[in-house]
Amino acid sequence: MVLCPARPPRGTRTSNGATGATRSSAFMFPYFIMLIFCGIPLFFMELSFGQFASQGCLGVWRISPMFKGVGYGMMVVSTYIGIYYNVVICIAFYYFFSSMTHVLPWAYCNNPWNTPDCAGVLDASNLTNGSRPASLPGNLSHLLNHSLQRTSPSEEYWRLYVLKLSDDIGNFGEVRLPLLGCLGVSWVVVFLCLIRGVKSSGKVVYFTATFPYVVLTILFVRGVTLEGAFMGIMYYLTPQWDKILEAKVWGDAASQIFYSLGCAWGGLITMASYNKFHNNCYRDSIIISITNCATSVYAGFVIFSILGFMANHLGVDVSRVADHGPGLAFVAYPEALTLLPISPLWSLLFFFMLILLGLGTQFCLLETLVTAIVDEVANEWILQKKTYVTLGVAVAGFLLGIPLTSQAGIYWLLLMDNYAASFSLVVISCIMCMSIMYIYGHRNYFQDIQMMLGFPPPLFFQICWRFVSPAIIFFILVFTVIQYRPITYNHYQYPGWAVAIGFLMALSSVICIPFYALFQLCRTDGDTLLQRLKNAMKPSRDWGPALLEHQTGRYAPTIPPSPEDGLEVQPLHPDKAQIPMVGSNGSSRLQDSRI
Repeated sequence: MVLCPARPPRGTRTSNGATGATRSSAFMFPYFIMLIFCGIPLFFMELSFGQFASQGCLGVWRISPMFKGVGYGMMVVSTYIGIYYNVVICIAFYYFFSSMTHVLPWAYCNNPWNTPDCAGVLDASNLTNGSRPASLPGNLSHLLNHSLQRTSPSEEYWRLYVLKLSDDIGNFGEVRLPLLGCLGVSWVVVFLCLIRGVKSSGKVVYFTATFPYVVLTILFVRGVTLEGAFMGIMYYLTPQWDKILEAKVWGDAASQIFYSLGCAWGGLITMASYNKFHNNCYRDSIIISITNCATSVYAGFVIFSILGFMANHLGVDVSRVADHGPGLAFVAYPEALTLLPISPLWSLLFFFMLILLGLGTQFCLLETLVTAIVDEVANEWILQKKTYVTLGVAVAGFLLGIPLTSQAGIYWLLLMDNYAASFSLVVISCIMCMSIMYIYGHRNYFQDIQMMLGFPPPLFFQICWRFVSPAIIFFILVFTVIQYRPITYNHYQYPGWAVAIGFLMALSSVICIPFYALFQLCRTDGDTLLQRLKNAMKPSRDWGPALLEHQTGRYAPTIPPSPEDGLEVQPLHPDKAQIPMVGSNGSSRLQDSRI
């Protein structure tokens, strides 16, 4: 089993998976529904898909060459996420280094970058406790209104010092050199951990995936013992049923499930391709999915206990201090940490946890791209020089991420997060599910799983793969389009040309599917269009398990008859009878088999 790293919250998602703290409780019901009927079934499908063929997200489409564009779409999505996700990690690195001080730089309003509107949480807590300066008005309601409209020092630190945020997405301004340096550090760490492929990353991921639980537990114990923590937890658990009918809530739940579990990235297929052929990926999919969901819920308790403590100090409702998007990880939560004793220590632990979670995701993304490239070229040189491919992908990712470290970088980061890696994930998963179930054939796939695991997929998964999961995804897409709202960042409204670029990024991954289908249709043999279509959709002759020892049943090479028999029998897969599967995963498995 390849250990799948836990993933941190998306750039526009909170740690409990919600799109904002004001919708956290309304989000839980759609989240669990999407997990049960879409997340876990599709997670199992991708694991079994990659494990059976021992190929990456491109090589597996020998199952139906016409749909290889799905693999290219996965690569495009992974490329987008890999570019901007490491920028999020580099910001976490920046805050981690900034926390190495006696007093956190975002604790007070006495810094050169602060404005007259700045009002610190510590000062606000003193005001609500009754220590009111004589210069302030005596009307308590006016005082509270002023505190609600304040600009926090953590927000000004984020906006005016870390980002030096420009006024428009088209105004790039200067590249923030501290962020650029941290971005370089992020990519160097990722490359060094992947320098030997899954052999090195697998060992590192055991640490990056498990140590955050230690940090979460420390923060949880500290959070629930704070005054006002219960108020934040109750806000987290209280249902808001009026939000359930919003299509955006269901769409965000689907996106979060696909994002947190890694569906449609190609990473699950890639990581599963390194599993042993008879590994029980069904058990793995259940354990990992439930653990991932439980971690998200657990993280929600940690986050909202601290936010409840902060709201109690301010004397306001939790919804007034909670935030969404980058504001939760880099504004609201850091501000809440300033209220804790030895606040730099808690800040170091929190951002170290974010770094580890982000690196676990980045390992999977980079390995997906590298494995797809190596499997596709599949010559002797690239198999031996895989390290150079990893280095090339890392350098390209660093160069493409430089614009995101400019003064307008956060606008572009959120644009990519909302469009490039959002609804395209569910579209790709839906098409993958339909092509396997209805083009390759559900009976064939169920037999493949039985040959690999020793038992067919349970009836629940069979029904979800064939009917439930595609139907849910389709209706969510329809209602999301109906209730579409343009992207905003705080009070900034994205211009039309930026939204158009966002849609182009989203379509760039989905459009790979019909384009490659047409390309494959043109190069496939056949006298008529219908014949070409049938030939393009049927499995290629080298589809099946990578190792000869696993090629049994209908995949077994047929022994040629002796001349005395007088019979001429053609093997089902003649290429497999003579040539072993070529590719990074197949060749590695061939070496393991020989050993």
